[in-house]
Amino acid sequence: MTARRRPEHGRYDPRIGLSSTGGARPRPRPIGQGERLAMSGVGSFDWDLDAGVLDLDDAGLEVFDLRPEEYDRRPESLVLRVTPEEGARIDAALRTVLDSGRRSYAGYFQITRRDGVKQWTHAQGTVLRDEDGVPYRMVGIVRDAREPDQPLSPDGSRPESDLPGVSSTVRRTTEALSHAVTVDDVIAVLTGAGGLERFGADALTLGLVEGGNLRIAAVSGDPPIGFATTWVRRLDDSLPLCEAVVRQRPRYSTSFEDLAAHFPLLPPYVAGGGGHDASAFLPLVAEARAIGGLALFYRKKDEFTEQDRELCGALAGVLAQSLQRAILFDQEREFATGLQSSMLPRHIPRFDGAEIAVRYHAAWSGREVGGDWYDVVALPQNRVGLVVGDVQGHDTHAAAVMGQLRIALRAYAAEGHPPSTVLARASGFLAELDTERFATCAYAQLDLVTGTVRAARAGHLGPLIRHTDGRTGWPNVRGGLPLGLATTMGLGEFPETRLDLVPGETLVFCTDGLVEERGTDITIGMEALAESVRDGPQRAEELADHLADNLWERWGSNDDVALLILRRTPDFGTRRAPRIHQYVHQADPEGLAEARAALRQALGDWELTEIADDVELAAGELLVNVLLHTEGGAVLTLEVLPDPVRRVRLSVQDRSSVWPRRRTPGEAATSGRGLLMIDALAQRWGVEPRGDGKAVWCEFGPAAGARTTAVSSR
Repeated sequence: MTARRRPEHGRYDPRIGLSSTGGARPRPRPIGQGERLAMSGVGSFDWDLDAGVLDLDDAGLEVFDLRPEEYDRRPESLVLRVTPEEGARIDAALRTVLDSGRRSYAGYFQITRRDGVKQWTHAQGTVLRDEDGVPYRMVGIVRDAREPDQPLSPDGSRPESDLPGVSSTVRRTTEALSHAVTVDDVIAVLTGAGGLERFGADALTLGLVEGGNLRIAAVSGDPPIGFATTWVRRLDDSLPLCEAVVRQRPRYSTSFEDLAAHFPLLPPYVAGGGGHDASAFLPLVAEARAIGGLALFYRKKDEFTEQDRELCGALAGVLAQSLQRAILFDQEREFATGLQSSMLPRHIPRFDGAEIAVRYHAAWSGREVGGDWYDVVALPQNRVGLVVGDVQGHDTHAAAVMGQLRIALRAYAAEGHPPSTVLARASGFLAELDTERFATCAYAQLDLVTGTVRAARAGHLGPLIRHTDGRTGWPNVRGGLPLGLATTMGLGEFPETRLDLVPGETLVFCTDGLVEERGTDITIGMEALAESVRDGPQRAEELADHLADNLWERWGSNDDVALLILRRTPDFGTRRAPRIHQYVHQADPEGLAEARAALRQALGDWELTEIADDVELAAGELLVNVLLHTEGGAVLTLEVLPDPVRRVRLSVQDRSSVWPRRRTPGEAATSGRGLLMIDALAQRWGVEPRGDGKAVWCEFGPAAGARTTAVSSR
């Protein structure tokens, strides 16, 4: 949940044309200068759409035939180089890319140089989007798309068949790296399919500067043995790759023997040579700072021509630009995830009778920090509080508000207040903070003895329940407005809903990032979650991993996700006294049939099939009575009582405090015979208080005996 901010009035924004409101994101760091990129006719750009700032490096300015003093970092200034018709076409193409939701783009357009010559130009790069899918930044490369030996036609046009014909190593490499966002992405380009071919080498080794050391981060092909394994070495002049980084000068060699004469420590690193006879050690420099080094190894190469050296230098410049952006992104990402994790609970308490698993997945959006959270609170009288929420926004302010709200809500819960009161007080707390943010939240209290759940929502998704037979469902949990907003509008009521969680059943709470995908109805995501839970493992930790592996990959990483799973420990009884539990929902038309089938299956497993008809008939009567005459569902329990005589007890629990009474119906009456039927079928039956409700039980045995009615007193 993010409130979008727009650029200042009058700035060109391909998302909306001319914007009308103020405010902007912090500007990204300007991109570095790349002399080697200029040599290859390839420049890079970084367009902050919110701030209306488009940074071009020296090579990019050269592509547009602009002098540094002529360019003020405003995209409108580039109109000097395009005709109105071409400008309209570019604008339409940009709008199409941004509105489509795509993450990458590429296109050709025509500019007019200061001498009047028309020039085809190619741009390619990545669109960065926020958690709502709204684009806020574009980064990539721009280049002269005309080969030096290919003149333009008299009217400045270029045949369509010639547009994609640029296939130089530098340009192919630049285009491949323009999509890289993280350091791992850059490494994937170097080591993936076609990586070596892009560089024209037989093997390569990439080293990154970390403090005063050089760490080997990637290897591709079969370089000499000393460059084929991961190592960390102090930056000095003892090895050619380290020397290139320290002095920021490349070194080329066509003989390892000659190279070893300059570097006495080198022979063990190139033992055997791997069939290579030439090598290039290139510094990776961005903004006058060495960030790494690239070693390229070749077979059957006896010289490095001037063109080879220029090509290697250009490759190093392209790679340095990509690595600089990727390293900055990874640093911001590490900061964001560290801040987020510090706001979440460090430890989740353990409880007898329940398994709990939590997961948090941060959005893949750099330094943006989400406001999603989860919490588990130990409550008196063997109860547990479960919280999942989401503060509006994806920034440090959202994280700060989340931290305060989580602590406040936890304190209200620990005081023993019911869910409705906890959410009402948390809403008041948020409304009094110096913030305009609101938050959605779901809070539930579970009695680990009875399985009773009291839940309330504040504009948030309710829990998903997986029953013991594998069925899943979204119970209708009532709720109110989001926290903060509810108090501000004077609607601070959060009605509660009571649920029952039998042993072996599972509650799943999550934030909307797990079920939402841009452009898709949320019900599709909810159905996908229900299906994944139904087919997933039984244990809470394994189920959490299953959901993370399946759904986070499916929806991508545009939003944060908080996931909380609680499973009541199954109660199967013992071998001599087995037991089953099943919940029958009031609104589930198939629940009765499935309950009867479960009873018959259990009695068959226990070798008590001779009483299956009586038990099934009694269970049906008791369940129908609950579903018709109470406001909730029923918890059915069937267990074997081995002593003193082996028998079966059937129990049906509901939330009503009204006890059943036996009546004497007339011949024409259509109801009132339920207890008479139970009395006729069972050996014993009775009623017991259970929490706020009651349980009607009856016992069956293989041998018929005197039937007695034993109704417990209140």
